[in-house]
Amino acid sequence: MDMNTSMPFLQQPRSLERCVTGRPTRDGAGVRLTRVLTSDLQQRLDPFLMLDQFGSDDPKDYGAGFPSHPHRGFETVTYMIAGRMRHKDSTGGEGLLQNGGVQWMTAGRGVIHSEMPEQEEGRMEGFQLWLNLPGKDKMCAASYKDIQSADIPEIRPVEGVLVRLIAGRVLNTSGAVDRPAQSHPTQVLYLDVHFERETFLDIPLPNGHNAFVYIYRGQARVGDSGTQVVDLHQMGILSNDGDGLRLHAEAGSRVLVIAGQPLNEPIAQYGPFVMNTTQELQQAVHDFQTGRLV
Repeated sequence: MDMNTSMPFLQQPRSLERCVTGRPTRDGAGVRLTRVLTSDLQQRLDPFLMLDQFGSDDPKDYGAGFPSHPHRGFETVTYMIAGRMRHKDSTGGEGLLQNGGVQWMTAGRGVIHSEMPEQEEGRMEGFQLWLNLPGKDKMCAASYKDIQSADIPEIRPVEGVLVRLIAGRVLNTSGAVDRPAQSHPTQVLYLDVHFERETFLDIPLPNGHNAFVYIYRGQARVGDSGTQVVDLHQMGILSNDGDGLRLHAEAGSRVLVIAGQPLNEPIAQYGPFVMNTTQELQQAVHDFQTGRLV
């Protein structure tokens, strides 16, 4: 095993609390996907509300896409590994999400958008993460940011490891989205870690931030002992004790590392609306039904 001297050496790596295997489902107009972070984990993994993985070579699994639908009260982060998806929304935002790119959309007080494939064959693969907004920001103006693959910073903190920084900061390097804590208290870290050889990587994590890993290629081990295995297509929820993540993986493995400061607020969800109270949910549904969501 290579010794890692490029990243800060962890004194107490976090342990693996448990592994979660996603549930197959369909969403949109019948897109086949796996729901990894489900509603029963929202409080444990606050501020994260949902993580879906989609991936298929069969156009029947993704061709119908996600026609126009509403959101209020949170953000969606779509990371495309392979394929082409066209985004359009009620604010006038439009962009083509393609290989390695990210779409970061803040629904805020309301947005209606669509995500439709721009391919008739080939592989469509990626992830969508739902990130909660604090109560004070749930009715902010909607916005949309399209980030192409070339605009996502990449670093090599140790030989044989490539880290793509979608959000947050690592080794004083800012990710494609790096927002001040005073205005965005969740302080999200979102990394895509590629292991080109078998080795390990230390990633510091702030005390108290909820964190998990998701293995979408290969296999990985976490913790100080190196014996806690997270298998392919599993999410590993990390304990909140310790100063960071020690990740050991074989060549060819790819791992999402996601962490954030919990909001510690009530979560009230009805489908595409996420608020703090039932009354706010009822208002969101009424606003949508009467054309006043956006």
